Amino acid sequence: MTDWSLRPATAADVEAVADLRAVVLRPDLERLGRYDEHGVRQRLRDGFVPAHTRIIEIGGVLTGCVALRPAADAHWLEHFYLAPSAQGRGIGSAVLTGLLRDTDRTGTRVRLDVLRGSPARRLYERHGFVREREDAVDVFLVREPAHGRRTPRTRSGWSPGEFRVPEGGRRSS
Repeated sequence: MTDWSLRPATAADVEAVADLRAVVLRPDLERLGRYDEHGVRQRLRDGFVPAHTRIIEIGGVLTGCVALRPAADAHWLEHFYLAPSAQGRGIGSAVLTGLLRDTDRTGTRVRLDVLRGSPARRLYERHGFVREREDAVDVFLVREPAHGRRTPRTRSGWSPGEFRVPEGGRRSS
């Protein structure tokens, strides 16, 4: 696996993350007839909360992001994007594994939505997410906290509570 790091997002990251979102979601949104060059970026800007977001970097370059937003009955996994050049290297699985270890530890349910037909759905299902409902565009998935169930292990070296670390991420290999 490629070395990568995780750091807290800042407000200054919003445009780079909006551009990343447009690149990552374009194929699925075009397939669904929903791609809008401006709208795809604006939706990210409207929902970007740096305090809930971590930036994934390879060699100091923003390569991805993930957000975990608290809500009444669950946390929402949002804005989980990896640049196409970083996909398929185990980074997304490592980030998700670490995040889910934290939510399991606190007994927190996690919800997300994924575009219909997106290959990312397989990643989520491998990590215990199940279909809750769907509409014409999105599939809504939920994952109950693991009680005694083993979260898939990766070579991430993720440490407990790391998603919530206020300063810096941990170098992984």
